[in-house]
Amino acid sequence: MEYRQLGASELVVSDVSLGSWLTYGVGVERERAEACVRKAFDVGINFFDTANAYGRGAAESFLGEVLAGIDRSSYVLATKVFFPMSRTDRGLSAAQIRKQCDASLARLRTDHVDLYQCHRYDRGTPLEETMAALTDVVREGKARYIGFSEWSPAQIRAALELTAGEGAERFVSSQPQYSMLWRRPEKEVIPLCAANGIGQIVWSPLAQGVLTGKYPPGAPPPADSRASSELMGGMMGDFRDDVVLSAVQRLRPVAEGAGLSMAQLALAWVLREPNVSSAIIGATKPEQVADNAAASGVALDAGVLAAVDEVLAPAVR
Repeated sequence: MEYRQLGASELVVSDVSLGSWLTYGVGVERERAEACVRKAFDVGINFFDTANAYGRGAAESFLGEVLAGIDRSSYVLATKVFFPMSRTDRGLSAAQIRKQCDASLARLRTDHVDLYQCHRYDRGTPLEETMAALTDVVREGKARYIGFSEWSPAQIRAALELTAGEGAERFVSSQPQYSMLWRRPEKEVIPLCAANGIGQIVWSPLAQGVLTGKYPPGAPPPADSRASSELMGGMMGDFRDDVVLSAVQRLRPVAEGAGLSMAQLALAWVLREPNVSSAIIGATKPEQVADNAAASGVALDAGVLAAVDEVLAPAVR
């Protein structure tokens, strides 16, 4: 496993990390979820990402139980705030950030997280209020650093301008969707962040599992796959389109020629970008964790990168 610095922070994270969206504590049975976390440690993953909204706290509670007793300094823990936790509890107001941060720490059974992230931008709260509250969270020792997920370039610039002076915490991480099929962050978000000490922690680098090649066009999904789950399958969107699935199948000889699994090719592709600090995987089986982790340190040559672009051209978003 290789490790990268997260933006301008002092955090050093495995370049493959383990997430818990719609999986641990939610869509994957307990025994198998625990096996995935154990396997993550076995292969050198030290970075675990979750959010208060995942299962309305269930994912955080699961991680809190599984990580209890493990040396806290041996792993990096990240969570998020924004989405509803009840009919009235949502957003990035100062009151919500204080309340939700304390609740997350209780579920995670820790006195601090290494990274506290704004899960989305809150248009209903002044940015000044949000940034001041996040600064307080860090000053109080409840988080070491702060980040955001899926903010627009204009929103990122506004935060950078607001925290340009002394006394305010600056963002060190961005968590966008990014994969061989979803490349939108390349245009503005990645260059802007790279110029301002903000590293990318990318989600869905396997495009909801589609880039593993397990979904042939025109065929029903495998019974034990994400797409077959009523809970998880509905989030896959147009990645299940036959044009996309057909293009992905044409990647198979490219991966085989590089001596990689399809998942390893997809992960190595996002990790080729220097501003990507870590790629979050959402494994549902320990063997997937091991396969995905083997992408760490893989360098794709120009020929492979060109072949990926050619094959996926009709499907890239």
